[in-house]
Amino acid sequence: MLVKITAKRQVTFPARILDAMGAKPGDYLEVCPAPGGFLLKPRRIDESRLAPLKELIPADHPAFNISDFREDTYAAALRD
Repeated sequence: MLVKITAKRQVTFPARILDAMGAKPGDYLEVCPAPGGFLLKPRRIDESRLAPLKELIPADHPAFNISDFREDTYAAALRD
């Protein structure tokens, strides 16, 4: 399969490839050296690493749902 690199060095992967990898909006793709090229692996947020921050959230604050957050759209200026 070929994917095109744009003038801004961006690549768009077909949806079926990202679906097969289980990659979702907001995930990162880790690029690892491998024999004969590179290996792409999806990297998700490790929710267990967020546990120490729980004590800093006020008790009356509504629960955060990361799945809903990933589905929402945001202004392009807020993206990294």
